[in-house]
Amino acid sequence: MKRYFLLWALALVLVAGGLSACVSVPAPESGPAQDGGQQRGVWVSGEGKVMVVPDIALLSVGIEVQAASVDVAQRKASEAMDAAMKALNSGGVADKDIKTQRFSVQPVYSSVLKEGVRRQEITGYQVSNMVSVKIRAIDKAGAIIDAVARAGGDAARINNVSFTVEDPSKYLNEAREKALREAMAKARQIAEVTGISLGKPVSITESGGFFPIMRSFDLKAAAASGAPSTPISPGETEITLNVQMVFSIK
Repeated sequence: MKRYFLLWALALVLVAGGLSACVSVPAPESGPAQDGGQQRGVWVSGEGKVMVVPDIALLSVGIEVQAASVDVAQRKASEAMDAAMKALNSGGVADKDIKTQRFSVQPVYSSVLKEGVRRQEITGYQVSNMVSVKIRAIDKAGAIIDAVARAGGDAARINNVSFTVEDPSKYLNEAREKALREAMAKARQIAEVTGISLGKPVSITESGGFFPIMRSFDLKAAAASGAPSTPISPGETEITLNVQMVFSIK
């Protein structure tokens, strides 16, 4: 009886202290498996964090042209995009690392007053061609952005820059191991304090991971800065992975 009192007392302390751990123990006369769908045992969670310096820059770049006719808009857009693509290739970006994101031809409406009545009429057409670019030489990202901006001129559009890693698996493995070790340490502490006999893990769930860092990019502000090259810094990002483990009680 004393052992069960200690277990419930510890559970109350954990909840009151905001710790992510839970103890669920069957009464002496009950079975060890399930109770109303709730798995019995020791529930703990762990968190693993790893700091990473990105080695890949992801760029959303393209052109946008507006003209009175579709033919003129498409021609100007094609010329500007061709120049931008050459700038990317000259910067060392391979064709396989350039992927079309969006291509559209849209009418442009304006309010026109005719015979005393104001109506919305088509006054031109807008052609947009956006591509996603993977820059593997991340130290060249600023120079590549500058080259694309010069090649595309007023039609150039750079929406944002994001950073990632080529192979995040090794960092995820490291974060996962840290999370598991933390959860297991919590379970052992609970067993030691309460005097229970800890069994094997019966359930392990995982959440979190690595997501590219997205940063906005203002092409006009960059051009107005007067800098010889647009400064692009990936900085450092944190990979966080969480696990929840359930241990049986012998």
